[in-house]
Amino acid sequence: MVKFNLSRILSLMAVIVALFFGTPFAFAQPKNYTVTSSDGVVIAVQESGNPNGIPVVLIHGLLGSHLDWAGQVNSAQLARYRLITYDLRGHGLSGKPTAAIAYTDGYRWADDLAAVINGAHARKPVLVGWSLGGITLSNYLAKYGDGNISSVMYVDGVIELTADLITPHPDVYANLVSPDLLTHLNAIRDFLNLCFYTRPPQSTFELLYASAAMASWDMQDNIFSVSVFAVQGLGKTKVPVLLLFGAKDALVQPNPTIARAKAINPAVKSKLYANSGHSPFIEETVRFNGDLSAFIRATASH
Repeated sequence: MVKFNLSRILSLMAVIVALFFGTPFAFAQPKNYTVTSSDGVVIAVQESGNPNGIPVVLIHGLLGSHLDWAGQVNSAQLARYRLITYDLRGHGLSGKPTAAIAYTDGYRWADDLAAVINGAHARKPVLVGWSLGGITLSNYLAKYGDGNISSVMYVDGVIELTADLITPHPDVYANLVSPDLLTHLNAIRDFLNLCFYTRPPQSTFELLYASAAMASWDMQDNIFSVSVFAVQGLGKTKVPVLLLFGAKDALVQPNPTIARAKAINPAVKSKLYANSGHSPFIEETVRFNGDLSAFIRATASH
């Protein structure tokens, strides 16, 4: 009769987990807290993964929230890293100021990111910005430089808000700020549909829709007037930069955007997902997580 030693079995399992994820702390409980930005706006922050791992800050896009990154924070591929998400101002659980300047002053979005990095005590994080998060990245680099970060990944990120880079959807954007609630909510659904070439499961779409409906109307009314400092930020950075795009993006034009980014900074690298739209981290989650992990390992400062 075979006798099992429970303590030895548990020890062996811990070793296997450590080898696979890099550390047994990979299953640490998520953390939720807030930080305060330069103008007093409270920013909601979340952490998951390995608290001793390489820090990675994931920045969502317009009408999103930290929930957009569920496929990353719940991924075994990324569990070895310290994953830090937050809700942009005017989104999710973060503060929603009413003044236009709170959204049009691009440096305030940079200040939010700086407050998150400082509040998390994240040393040399890898920064990942999706869509509107790309503006946050560029503005952060313009104001704070790259001395405290390891690398930057733009995921279908906005480089500049110009007509040659942003696909026009005038009715959708106009209806987002309609005073009629039904028109507004239908516009949110239309916008979300434009985020995908391959639509996620209905349960995921509904969660994203509910999250988007929480976004500030004041933010939506002013966001397209936000100041963008791509030349001053992206143009001067010396850390590794990767632009990862879905080739079927219906919101930000991939090839012109990549060309513009490389004109600003010739050292920029790029990668296209042929079968993704504006949200490759949702549409091709496993592939994206693998590429993100490879980028982190290749560029993180130790």
